[in-house]
Amino acid sequence: MAEREASPLPLEVRARLAELELELSEGDITQKGYEKKRSKLIRAYFPHPGGMEGMSHRPPFAPPSAARFHRRRSSGTRDERYRSDVHSEAVQAVLARHVESNVAVPMPSKRRSLVVQTSMDAYTPPDSSSGSEEEAGPGNDMPGMEHWMTRPAHLGPAHLGSTSSSSSSTQSGGSGNAGRLADSLAHTHVENHSAPPDVTGYSSDSSHSRPHSERHIGTIARNTQKYGNAERMETGDGVPVSSRVSAKIQQLVNTLKMPRRPPLREFFVDDFEELLEVQQPDPKQPRPEGAEMLAVSGEALGVVTNWPPSLEAALQRWGTISPKAPCLTSLDTTGKPLYVLTYGKLWSRSIKLAYNILHKLGSKQEPMLRPGDRVALVFPNNDPVAFMVAFYGCLLAEVVPVPIEVPLTRKDAGSQQIGFLLGSCGVTVALTSDACHKGLPKSATGEIPQFRGWPKLLWFVTESKHLSKPPRDWFPHIKDANSDTAYIEYKTCKDGSVLGVTVMRIALLTHCQSLTQSCGYTEAETIVNVLDFKKDVGLWHGILTSVMNMMHVISVPYSLMKVNPLSWIQKVYHFKAKVACVKSRDMHWALVAHREQKDISLSSLRMLLVADGSNPWSISSCDAFLNVFQSKGLRSEVICPCASSPEALTVAIRRPVEDSSQPPGRGVLSMQGLSYSVVRVDTEERLSVLTVQDVGTVMPGAVVCVVKPEGVPLLCKTDEIGELCVCSVATGTSYYGLTGMTKNTFEVFPVASGGGLVSEYAFVRTGLLGFVGPGGLVFISGKMDGLIMVSGRRHNADDIVATALAVEPMKFVYRGRIAVFSVTVLRDERIVVVAEQRPDSTEEDSFQWMSRVLQAIDSIHGVGVFCLGLVPANTLPKTPLGGIHLSETKQLYLEGGLHPCNVLMCPHTCVTNLPKPRQKQPEIGPASVMVGNLVSGKRIAMASGRDLGQTDDNDQFLFLSEVLQWRSQTTPDHILYTLLSSRGLVSSSLTCLQLHKRAERVAALLLERGGLQEGDHIALVYPPGIDLIAAFYGCLYAGCVPITVRPPHPQNISTTLPTVKMIVEVSRSACVMTTAVICKLLRSKEAVATVDIRNWPPVLDTDDLPKKKPPALYKPCNPDALAYLDFSVSTTGMLAGVQMSHNAVGAFCRSVKLQCELYPSREVAICLDPYCGLGFVLWCLCSVYSGHQSILIPPVELESNPALWLLAVSQLRVRDTFCSYSVMELCTKGLGLQTEALKARGLDLSRVRACVVVAEERPRMSLTHSFSKLFKDLGLHPRSVSTAFGCRVNLAICLQGTSGPDPTTVYVDMRALRHDRVRLVERGSPHSLPLMESGKILPGVRIIIANPETKGPLGDSHLGEIWVHSAHNGSGYYSGYGEEVLQSDHFTSRLSFGDTSTIWARTGYLGFLRRTELTDASGERHDALYVVGALEEAMELRGMRYHPIDIETSVIRTHKNIMECAVFPWTNLLVVVIELEGSEQEALDLVPMVTKAVLEEHYLIVGVVVVTDIGVIPINSRGEKQRMHLRDGFLQDQLDPIYVAYNM
Repeated sequence: MAEREASPLPLEVRARLAELELELSEGDITQKGYEKKRSKLIRAYFPHPGGMEGMSHRPPFAPPSAARFHRRRSSGTRDERYRSDVHSEAVQAVLARHVESNVAVPMPSKRRSLVVQTSMDAYTPPDSSSGSEEEAGPGNDMPGMEHWMTRPAHLGPAHLGSTSSSSSSTQSGGSGNAGRLADSLAHTHVENHSAPPDVTGYSSDSSHSRPHSERHIGTIARNTQKYGNAERMETGDGVPVSSRVSAKIQQLVNTLKMPRRPPLREFFVDDFEELLEVQQPDPKQPRPEGAEMLAVSGEALGVVTNWPPSLEAALQRWGTISPKAPCLTSLDTTGKPLYVLTYGKLWSRSIKLAYNILHKLGSKQEPMLRPGDRVALVFPNNDPVAFMVAFYGCLLAEVVPVPIEVPLTRKDAGSQQIGFLLGSCGVTVALTSDACHKGLPKSATGEIPQFRGWPKLLWFVTESKHLSKPPRDWFPHIKDANSDTAYIEYKTCKDGSVLGVTVMRIALLTHCQSLTQSCGYTEAETIVNVLDFKKDVGLWHGILTSVMNMMHVISVPYSLMKVNPLSWIQKVYHFKAKVACVKSRDMHWALVAHREQKDISLSSLRMLLVADGSNPWSISSCDAFLNVFQSKGLRSEVICPCASSPEALTVAIRRPVEDSSQPPGRGVLSMQGLSYSVVRVDTEERLSVLTVQDVGTVMPGAVVCVVKPEGVPLLCKTDEIGELCVCSVATGTSYYGLTGMTKNTFEVFPVASGGGLVSEYAFVRTGLLGFVGPGGLVFISGKMDGLIMVSGRRHNADDIVATALAVEPMKFVYRGRIAVFSVTVLRDERIVVVAEQRPDSTEEDSFQWMSRVLQAIDSIHGVGVFCLGLVPANTLPKTPLGGIHLSETKQLYLEGGLHPCNVLMCPHTCVTNLPKPRQKQPEIGPASVMVGNLVSGKRIAMASGRDLGQTDDNDQFLFLSEVLQWRSQTTPDHILYTLLSSRGLVSSSLTCLQLHKRAERVAALLLERGGLQEGDHIALVYPPGIDLIAAFYGCLYAGCVPITVRPPHPQNISTTLPTVKMIVEVSRSACVMTTAVICKLLRSKEAVATVDIRNWPPVLDTDDLPKKKPPALYKPCNPDALAYLDFSVSTTGMLAGVQMSHNAVGAFCRSVKLQCELYPSREVAICLDPYCGLGFVLWCLCSVYSGHQSILIPPVELESNPALWLLAVSQLRVRDTFCSYSVMELCTKGLGLQTEALKARGLDLSRVRACVVVAEERPRMSLTHSFSKLFKDLGLHPRSVSTAFGCRVNLAICLQGTSGPDPTTVYVDMRALRHDRVRLVERGSPHSLPLMESGKILPGVRIIIANPETKGPLGDSHLGEIWVHSAHNGSGYYSGYGEEVLQSDHFTSRLSFGDTSTIWARTGYLGFLRRTELTDASGERHDALYVVGALEEAMELRGMRYHPIDIETSVIRTHKNIMECAVFPWTNLLVVVIELEGSEQEALDLVPMVTKAVLEEHYLIVGVVVVTDIGVIPINSRGEKQRMHLRDGFLQDQLDPIYVAYNM
């Protein structure tokens, strides 16, 4: 039936169809063009049935027989090493099963500029010198066109539509297209100020929405954000109910909820330690049941009388007896004979070269080379003649040849490792040909540069015309084969290192003899060699054994095979060759190019040697080749696979037999059994099977046994897979110069189960995995180098490649180029698959292919893939012969240098050994025994600063306004404030009297024009400067309550003005005071378009103040009355106004004065934003209270002049200065390369006594250390740099000050911190986290560490919430609606047991106290406070508490191009946003690196990785990341990311 269907296609149509497929595989034609031309060709033979005309979207019909025809003569992109119809059909069956389950995987989002890079123009033409064992030729195998043409469209996320977006659009797919968001979660805009602003998030009341959050806080040296204000409403568990949720995130969450492979037995938690347990064996796993195997001996090595005593003797014999006999014919790229080397020529040239090597290098007294020295042979693959002469010249001169590849560039993949080998071998001379020497890279002077990692070499050209004739009396000494080293063959290991295997002369001769006996070589036979003649099977047969038997070798270069894949078959026919040496790839290329050729015959072949028979996937090439070429005279018994390794040389070879009745051995093995190293015969009907063929029997004179690959070399059982070991004279002897590795490989003594040795002679490990079957037939199932151990099971990289290639290969993978390797992540191996994709592949194609590959590998091999990456065609590192250089590819992956165009990570699927989620234990409650100041056996974590004493004149005043009036009378001309411009010049200054008078005029303006009442709230919208200070004291003089507000940014009104409006509204300000410039800005068109100007309270311009004084200055009657409101936005986006009373202000100023020793004679430089917290207090209040001069430096001025702050400190000889982290970062980054120039300008920081960073977070040690180190040469003492700590409820708790012990640093175990415990470790310990003391506790401040849940006191060195008791605590939150009582818990908390009478304020920060060995001024031991992080920022994941900064630090360390990072949780997924400095093509490199780093260091799986441009992560004025703003921007697709990866 099938034959009848196929009959209508004439031969020329079939040929044209095959050509079309070849064009498609090479990328010369698009898929659409291919289908069009194909349907045109077969339309006449297969007309469409009626009614089908309108369905143009249907694929063209292809009959089953046509599919079989193409299957046989496939011509797509697949590497024939892995071709197997059975396997392809198994993979298709597996994928068909998955169709029913309909798994939707979220597709990554990518910016258009990244999508464009995969266009056809971006690709170089394929390499011209292809062909190592990893190289895939122009080959493909598809199980029929109809299989992929009717593939299910819903396997990948086709329904998500286009994922690309223009790079300028603000709606590009940050987390999926905005139009496809979950319908049930529509975005709503709610304005509700009924609830007080939430700061610490402990409130049990979750029904109220939070007020507007500040969406832009002035940034320093950052780009303005790309997203504006949006509401954020949360339910109690933190899941937004009104923000828009992307369809993709929902899809990812749904996918991850699906049942998956059961996890391994999880870790247990013992105290703080998360222990990884030893992998327990699966009780159901198959186990070997056979008897113990016996060593298998090969036939005896026959002694033939006329065999020469050495290979040189053989050359001498044939060179003198048969000088005209052809030895080697080299071909040009057209296939014509280029040169025929006769045995006479080989003999004479080798002698000439041997003489020149020994006598013409160096001087007579000091020759460069002596017998036994090593010499590099550097010859191209198309010049076997020159190589052969050089090799035998070295043998005759008794020097040791080391054949290597030609280094094409100075940075060739693996070239450096070759250089290390040459260096360790002591190579000083490299022999090369004239043409090769000319082609090597040259320096400007014409010299060959020293290659990276190579020793200095003398390059010696071996052509006869460059050599001197030897004297007539000189003759090489021909010895019998002995134990001297004959040659060194290089071997590349799995990790990329290159070893040199030494082969002795006796081993060389014995190996040639055993090959002659096995293959039945006779004199004058012709052999066609397609293999690399410099090493392995190509060297052994085509250069060595051929000379021993006076054979004629036809050497077919790879450059010819690329042009004409049939060339080797044509040469077999033309020369009537008896033997051909090929790889399975060469057979496949011939199948591809085979076009019903009439002029070829393979009947002369008695042996077709398949060099890579040890690859189990070579069987399909052999079968297909025999199937097609049987009609050309090829006999089945001719195909002879062999197994070999660099260490053991030839291990086994199938003998050419005359009798075709004995079929070759083959076995169908269960892949599951193989993964447990057990041989289980299965049937081909099963999906996960591997069909292997025998590689013949053991070599003559050799003994083979199979031992366990790891540990003691115990003999395996008969049904167990192990490593083959060989005992024979004909093996390598050692790895040159590596005695330890030599002992482990070349001196192995296998042990029987009884403990006795198998043999007194040493065996050599071959690196081949397999077993010995019935009849002594050797079967190979894989190589040690390709072995991947995952969760106690062994998988072979080649098997995984085969499965990946069976998934739509013709359509997708470029030339079948796939690399599979493993990386260690979280104490286990993880599989990484990297493939080159075809140039014309679309985004959807690639993603669909990736998701199908994951399903196929999971189903067939039962193992998950950690990372699947696609790179553009021809971009993976190549071996010298054009294959994929695996170790270099792995290195690039680990370093982030692969530059993939698509990545799919699957950590959720394959990482199953995470620690057990934490179960919280009940904490110690009030019932525990409490004795004195001990709780649960430890000192209660309490500490306090020194007492506040009243000593100065100004301490008699209760109110700051009174202090200013007193100073204006007692010291009217004393300068309090000096404001610097961006050039460092004084732009304005204020004396006590000037400030008093300006404040009076401001008060008059308020009372006269504003008509304001006592206690009214006034919003002060000023740039940082003196106007702000005068306006503040004017408000106090008028009895009003000032609120300082950052002015809107002129370049970004739309995102900054709503924040101003929100603060004005929430604070219920009766009036806004500002400058004329900002007044104009508030009335501008853009401002009116952003907010409704009609709702603003009256705006007063203070540039033109009235001349008169107010009738009387206001004097508050109650010290607890409100002095000012401190409004700020927390890092979680919550706007909060804290009420500061006059009492608190006085206590605050007194505390800072005592700590910093501030007096009227002192000068302090302040580079802080003056709008909230300690920055405002230092800028506006402290100078008036203490009388010192404040030098004010607006941080915004540093954008144009980064050195402004430090130059001012130096020139004005300031001893104390305050700054923010953003200022410090700006100086570190902006002045890093200018320290010498600054020194020349006279910058001197040696006078600085205290440089304090004002912050509300954990001290950033890396930044402060970088700053100290950078400016150390300019006189800055490292101990002068310290930090302060404040929060909403108390604006300054710690401040290092001028006296007292230096800040201490401790190292804590990060794993213990996750369990809310503190364990101190040594510096450099694994998982150690350095924490710096946050400064000395201020006078009048008491601190206790309490449990945030139970409110009980905690012991020393226990992690808990920092509670503070102080006279300068805030009075409460202000919301303007009288509901402050709801949040009173933050300001008026009491302990649940112990000291229950004291009222504490809860800071919302986790930290711990530790008593140090240092003493403070009072002689007491110093208590250090360490801040760990904010409770509201901490993430509860897997039952453990993580602080974002720790994860972010790990992420930033992974790659130099990650400039900034922020993390936040979303529906139990961890989202990581990274800012990329570099080209967008590097974005995808970061995804695997980030995922791995977080897994290794924090035991967390990253759910989403978002790569963005620099400046996207919002940062507030204090330099703190606004992670919740970032989260809102991400969820609303407003980040315009470069790439978004959804980890499966």
